[in-house]
Amino acid sequence: MAANDYARNAGNDNLSARQSSNRLIDLRSDTVSRPSDAMREAMAAAEVGDDVYGEDPSVADLEGMAAEMFGKQAALFLSSGTQSNLAALLSHCQRGDEYIIGDSYHVFRAEAGGAAVLGGISPFPLPTDEAGGVSVVQVEAAIKPDDPHYPASRLVCLENTVSGRVQHPDHITAIADMAHSRGLAVHLDGARIMNAAVALGVEPAALAAPVDSLSVCLSKGLGAPVGSVLCGAQDFIARARRMRKMLGGGMRQAGVLAVCGTYALSHNVARLAEDHANAAKLADGLAAISGLHVDRSAVETNMVFIAPDPADHAPLRAHLADHGIVLGGGGQKIRLVTHLDVDSSDMDRVIETMSSYFS
Repeated sequence: MAANDYARNAGNDNLSARQSSNRLIDLRSDTVSRPSDAMREAMAAAEVGDDVYGEDPSVADLEGMAAEMFGKQAALFLSSGTQSNLAALLSHCQRGDEYIIGDSYHVFRAEAGGAAVLGGISPFPLPTDEAGGVSVVQVEAAIKPDDPHYPASRLVCLENTVSGRVQHPDHITAIADMAHSRGLAVHLDGARIMNAAVALGVEPAALAAPVDSLSVCLSKGLGAPVGSVLCGAQDFIARARRMRKMLGGGMRQAGVLAVCGTYALSHNVARLAEDHANAAKLADGLAAISGLHVDRSAVETNMVFIAPDPADHAPLRAHLADHGIVLGGGGQKIRLVTHLDVDSSDMDRVIETMSSYFS
């Protein structure tokens, strides 16, 4: 059976889907999970209003919950992480300003250059280390003097996690303290910040405390079908709300989506530890296969990177697809991401199928 046929036959409920031995195992991303029956019931029962008028109670509940959870004054529900990050940068910066960022971070690499194209904000990328970090020294050296030849350094943009690697809160704090001392704000792309919080065993607010704003994705490991929340100070969120409207992100009866985020934050955070355990199991099993390189030390949350010989990339993907296992694209390395629609037995199946290819 082809991979697309598996996809068509995959069930909508997380639990019932796991009962089929020939169902699709999709490891492209943690964005591919489907709403559970309980989440769908919450959608059906959602109380709604017109959120552009500020009248949707379910959206207000989500925003209030997120603000409290991340220790910020206010929050804003947006359609995607890309829109959330872009609204943040447009709210922090003016045209001709500059943001300093790691060169492997999503805002710089995978959001279509929106801040530059739509906001006239220049990125200044810094090389990241193997763990996805940038140093205090790097960031401080990148801050421009007050000189008309240069853009005005206005914002430092960080990320946590980075390709599944946890950025330690002490390091984030050190960068943020330096940036604040130089008059710069700090935004955190916390798309998978809950993975970091679970891996470290700390409250999300502790990871958010050093930064001025953060974007949290609800549709990755948390399992909501769509949406992100942007958190920050009250005046910042007021500016971001205007930017959201400008970007076409003003939604009407958005409560049917917002309740999915509320459900996810209430029920799907602690279970991220299962994804981490499955990734560790997968990494251990794949590392034992001859001809397949796996950096086991880099597996800290829900991502595993494998590096087969380049000549094996296409045939390996085809072999796995024939067995109902889908991998994402990639260059030298291929990313495998665990999530709430795969379980420990699926890891056994992936390891076995991968091993059969190389043997």
